[in-house]
Parts: sequence; structure tokens; C-alpha cells
Amino acid sequence: MSIAFDQRDGFIWMNGEMVPWADAKVHVLTHGLHYASSVFEGERAYGGAIFKLHEHTERLFYSAKELGFTLPYSVEEINAACEATLKANNLIDGYLRPVAWRGSEMMGVSAQNNRINVAVAAWEWPSYFDPEERLKGIRLDMAKYRRPSPETAPCHAKAAGLYMICTLSKHEAEGKGYADAMMLDYRGQVAEATGANMFFVKDGVIHTPTPDCFLDGITRRTVMDLARQRGIEIIERAIMPDELEGFSECFITGTAAEVTPVSEIGPYRFTPSDISKNLMSDYAALVGA
Repeated sequence: MSIAFDQRDGFIWMNGEMVPWADAKVHVLTHGLHYASSVFEGERAYGGAIFKLHEHTERLFYSAKELGFTLPYSVEEINAACEATLKANNLIDGYLRPVAWRGSEMMGVSAQNNRINVAVAAWEWPSYFDPEERLKGIRLDMAKYRRPSPETAPCHAKAAGLYMICTLSKHEAEGKGYADAMMLDYRGQVAEATGANMFFVKDGVIHTPTPDCFLDGITRRTVMDLARQRGIEIIERAIMPDELEGFSECFITGTAAEVTPVSEIGPYRFTPSDISKNLMSDYAALVGA
């Protein structure tokens, strides 16, 4: 049985100081817990280097701005904190979680005077999905919840509140024996998995949903660059669920998922082949995995 995250050894960078893991605590009346006024990042380190660190930190600042608060550190200070946290925990390969949230000075919807707290944790995290299942392609359920309209939520922020329906969807999928779930958007178009972007292949061309109401992932953009380097055409467009029947391959991308082939989405079947496998290998070579 794995060790609970509040009972691990190591160090967490919190509000400018490296503190023992067990001492990195917040009060039960923290605004971020009650009202989801929290943003975060997910980063991976390979061989002692944090992949796309600067881009992740810049997105953390963007997300905070979308939620109406300013981080009390510079991009360079957060970058340094991430690198120091990795080193303090003696990690070469690992996962990092920078997070920022409103504190407990005010409790209610309004929280203009709350302190903005920032922390960075790092730990070992192997493959997000079962390695054997990942190679043959994971199975996805069709989620009942949909990504919201940009008019109803700051959909391009990596904000804690936006992941509530992701947790619900993933739990339901796992309860049915699936590895994850594919979510549609508010228009009924294909959007993303619960924590990763979607790609489909037809006649040697990659098709991917336009990220106009969900995250345009850093890994997504990286894999698109790798595909273009191979001369593969990429089309970003609206994709309807009934089109899935016409695609031969499917894969998802994300910091945790990296590049993971998909063999099934609800009633639709795919066969991981050259494009999925080559991009999986290209990404592993790029990050040094």
C-alpha cells in the first residue's frame, strides 16, 4: 500500500522556505479549500532537469491572473524553488507540483485581503498508466460531464475547481474497468481526457480538437512539434463524437500521461500503430526518459 501524501518524508518549498514535509500545512478554513481559489502545475523531471520548467511557471502566473490574484514571487524565483525542491528531495526523475492558493484571512466568497501562498512539492512518480496497458493502448469511457463554456469559467487556467468533474469522471470510468474517460465540451464536441489532450489519426493525418475551452497543454504543443518534424500534417478542428468511428489511431498527451496510445473509447476501437508509437518514442528521446 502506498504511503499517504501527508505522511511522506522529504522537504516542500513553502512561502520562500524549505520546510520538512510533515510541516507543510494549511488551516481548515483556507479559502482555497472552500472556494477553489487555487492554481497549480504538473511538471516532470528527467535526469535531474525539469522539462519545460519556464513554460510551466509562466502558465502558473497566467492561471493566477485568471483567478484574480498575483503571485508574490517572480518567475525566476519559482523556477529556482522548483529546482531546489527537486534537489532537496534527492530526485533525478520525478514529478513536481507547484501550487498557489488564497489563505485564511477572510472566509467568504470575497477574499481580497487573503494572503497568496505558494508551495512546491516533488516526489517519485512512475508511469501514469499501467506500463503494459499503456503499450497496447488504454481504454477510455465516455464521460457524462462536459468541459464548460469560456463564458462560465476561466477554462484556460489550470485551476483546481475545473478538475472536480475530472475526478468524478475518472472515478466513474475506473469503476467500470476503464483507465480514464474522454470528455466532450459544452457544444457536444470532443474536448479532452480528464487530464490529457486528445489526438486522432486518419489516413496518416493527425486531427486534434481546437483547445478553445480547455487547456492547450504544454505536452500537446511539444508533441505537435515532434509530429511536424516527421512531416506529419496536423489539423486542429472541431471533432464530433460520431467521427471517432473513422479514425484508425488515437493517443493522449500530458505531463503525467506523456504520450499514451488509446485502444478504445466507449464503442469505438483503435489500433496503436506507427504514428502513435513513433511519437511515443520521439517524446521519450526528447525528454531523456
